[in-house]
Amino acid sequence: MELKRVVVTGLGALTPLGNTAPAYWDGLLNGVSGAAPITQFDASKFKTQFACEVKGFDPHEFMDRKEARKVDPFVQYAIASTDEAVKDASLNFEQLDTNRIGVIWGSGIGGLKTFYDEVSAYAKGDGTPRFNPFFIPKMIVDIAPGHISMRYGLRGPNFSCVSACASSTNAMIDAFNYIRTGMSDIIITGGSEAIINEAGIGGFNALHALSTRNDDPQTASRPFDKDRDGFVAGEGSGTIILESLEHALARGAKIYAEIVGGGMSADANHITAPHPEGLGAKLVMTNALRDANMDVTHIDYINVHGTSTPLGDISETKAIKELFGEHAYKLNISSTKSMTGHLLGAAGAVEAIASIYAVQNDIVPPTINHFTDDPELDNKLNFTFNTPQKRVVNAAMSNTFGFGGHNASVVIKKYKA
Repeated sequence: MELKRVVVTGLGALTPLGNTAPAYWDGLLNGVSGAAPITQFDASKFKTQFACEVKGFDPHEFMDRKEARKVDPFVQYAIASTDEAVKDASLNFEQLDTNRIGVIWGSGIGGLKTFYDEVSAYAKGDGTPRFNPFFIPKMIVDIAPGHISMRYGLRGPNFSCVSACASSTNAMIDAFNYIRTGMSDIIITGGSEAIINEAGIGGFNALHALSTRNDDPQTASRPFDKDRDGFVAGEGSGTIILESLEHALARGAKIYAEIVGGGMSADANHITAPHPEGLGAKLVMTNALRDANMDVTHIDYINVHGTSTPLGDISETKAIKELFGEHAYKLNISSTKSMTGHLLGAAGAVEAIASIYAVQNDIVPPTINHFTDDPELDNKLNFTFNTPQKRVVNAAMSNTFGFGGHNASVVIKKYKA
């Protein structure tokens, strides 16, 4: 089978840095932190009292009040970023074969707020089971692509990927494969997450996963810094329109970049901790490069998982050094989580968008909040600390790793006819 080339023709983002893809990119290049005290609930009794929330978002710009009440925030976010991406790609579904257009979405948790609200109300009641009839369809992870498909009348492949923080990267890889094998012309892919609520923050606090730097939230996400103390929770959504090159050219679409490979692997090590030597991370990057038919010297930039946890940053750095060898010192590496926080299941999509912009614009967004070198890391590596760097970015890799040992990586390349 001759595989089709797959290109990016539309982008949409709702993030703690901005509510559109260009605003998000502008925030990255300006080194803006999205962290601030939590506003969505009273977090005063929690170990962590801050997060990277979306700001100024009004779901009624995208749906009426009745519809908004029927969907969890993670679906509201998905619809918002997808509306932007569809418009950005100039998709006119009345002129396209909607049987060959699908939606493949990622979310690590789905409707956590809905679940928390419904169960809390029941627990506080008199034991009479009074549940919202939309409780289940609001909560389930697969409902986001379902709503997107119904919104636009798309009858192609429709499902969700759930692999914790690798979810939306897995979704992108599935979308990539559906298109390059000729089963679909266009796939709307991405991911969304909305976990900034009592259950989400409390649960991650119980795991000792979150930063507790309550006195200085904006500098709390410190990937690769000696004094990092955990990740900062984020929320939002990212949408990427993937399309076969021939289909994109036939309709005169603008092209941002080309997706050329995807890799997956498992750590097979621990439910939450990464493999200490980065074996799964090395394997997933190896698999992505092999799928792209590229070697390590072709990669100019890695948007790393880089969560700002003590163990994770070390293991990913080990994997990069082990795989890339001397070329590791010619790469730019950066963690945009230093600005957005960790969007969990949406991280892969939002970070892939940053990588696409880096390839398109030949500029690498920074890793902010670097104050002290970590002696356990190789500080000869270029972590793009604190300031964006201009350089030719012919190809970028975006890494995501999830609880359960799930790893996924995509390779993005400059589009050339």
